[in-house]
Amino acid sequence: MKKETLDSISKKIGVSKTTVSRILNGKSEQYRISKQTCKFVLEKVAEYNYKPNHVAQNLRNMKSNVIALIVPDIINPFFANIAGVIIDKARSCGYIIELFDTLENLSEERRTLENTQLQNIDGIILVPSGSNPSYVLDVFNANVPIVLIDRYFENCDIPYISTNNYLGSYNATEYLINAGHRNILCIQGQSDSITTRERARGYIDAMNKYGNSEYCNIVGKDYTLQNGYIETKISLSSENHPTAIYTMSSTILLGALKAIQENNLSIPEDISILSFDNQQFMDFLNPPITRVKQPIEDIGSMSFKLLLDEINNKEKSTKQILLNPELIIRKSVKIITK
Repeated sequence: MKKETLDSISKKIGVSKTTVSRILNGKSEQYRISKQTCKFVLEKVAEYNYKPNHVAQNLRNMKSNVIALIVPDIINPFFANIAGVIIDKARSCGYIIELFDTLENLSEERRTLENTQLQNIDGIILVPSGSNPSYVLDVFNANVPIVLIDRYFENCDIPYISTNNYLGSYNATEYLINAGHRNILCIQGQSDSITTRERARGYIDAMNKYGNSEYCNIVGKDYTLQNGYIETKISLSSENHPTAIYTMSSTILLGALKAIQENNLSIPEDISILSFDNQQFMDFLNPPITRVKQPIEDIGSMSFKLLLDEINNKEKSTKQILLNPELIIRKSVKIITK
């Protein structure tokens, strides 16, 4: 494919080469180019994938008060809630959030990141989908203000705000063990996600510490209702099915609850259940669900403040913060007496 030039782009979109150049060099206000024209040109530049070497740097000289929020699944209540916090904080500071849903698709995430750099966006808040930081490092090293939330990359300087998933998972598993459970099924999300790996590590360490290593059983492949349903169905069909199920998200929990109901089992009399994530509906279930509460308000507020500091100070941040979760005890776990 022939590489686009400034001349070819200007001819295709019907805007003079001088005007396109001035917009890409952050001089639209100086030459009184309308915001409508700027928006049109930037959209077309992204559409035709025109990438002069200096464009990302120059676009950042033209402040827009727009921040890109990129999440992997906005239907997931956790990401919807955290997006709500960030949007509220942004609005109070005069910023607009442009929300992108990558549908847990790595190719879509990379394309979105590339396009946001070609648009007039001040910074990026990202929940990464993959485990390879190279494409995000390209953004970070280009001095684009960026902060990761929830998921992050180990041994990497990119700033992030997340939950201490290891601690939350360890405490949840320990609680089940102290309640008398040994055969505890763990249903996980995407195995290449840092949140999944840290939660799995917490579960395994707690099981090993209390001598339950023979019962370690981690299954599942994603943070979906279907995953929770299928894995619970399979588990309950075995002769020696678990006495407790630990789900790594509220979406997995819902699938597990459906399978338990179809098997005519009662919670917690027949089987106990505990979940990562805190959602309001959990207190309205019968019985209310014991769960690990992530500090969503703090994650959203701190991530926006960290990004704002980067934008205003024009300096990269390397702050990496893990916030402690809270175990909320309700009535979904049976105390087994020996």
